[in-house]
Amino acid sequence: MSELHGRARAELAAWNAPDPDQDRLRRSYLEHLDRHPDACSRTCAAGHLTASAAVVDPGGTRVVLTLHRKIGKWLQTGGHCEDGDASLGGAALREAAEESGLAGLRLLPGPVRLDRHRVGCCGGTWHLDVQYAVVAADPAAALSIDAAESADLGWFAVEDLPEPSDEACRLLVGAAARAARRVSEREPAPLPRPFGR
Repeated sequence: MSELHGRARAELAAWNAPDPDQDRLRRSYLEHLDRHPDACSRTCAAGHLTASAAVVDPGGTRVVLTLHRKIGKWLQTGGHCEDGDASLGGAALREAAEESGLAGLRLLPGPVRLDRHRVGCCGGTWHLDVQYAVVAADPAAALSIDAAESADLGWFAVEDLPEPSDEACRLLVGAAARAARRVSEREPAPLPRPFGR
């Protein structure tokens, strides 16, 4: 996990937080990484970095949420870093694909938010969640529930999320939707196919 640790630290050091509260959280994550060489591993009892993602459609109007089996809330995809993860963004993308069953997912560059919350895993500790936006290439593709993690799974309008959820999820969905819309506005529309092809 040392490569992941170094990349996580570099990404968070370079990240321009959207507001002063998020920047304070960013600095606290960096301090945690500096104090704990195992900060990206679930074995770090003082708390560990996790990676999650809001999976949105290209227009940023719909999002995939999972009804978390243990927590009982509609949340974004995400979880612990694994040994094969080279980056936090890679971990978020892997979790998004595993938990949604969608192929062709695209990770947008850099985190969109951070969220620190208490959890009961690993004997009771903190998740220092680094949150990303992931765009689904084909939002019409069928979702596939990971029954070990999720009681349900679905697409929802960004402006009308299901309950119960939580504020951290709602903030992430809003940030991810805005990120997807910014990318969509910058990308040129596909050229029409020539007639007869």
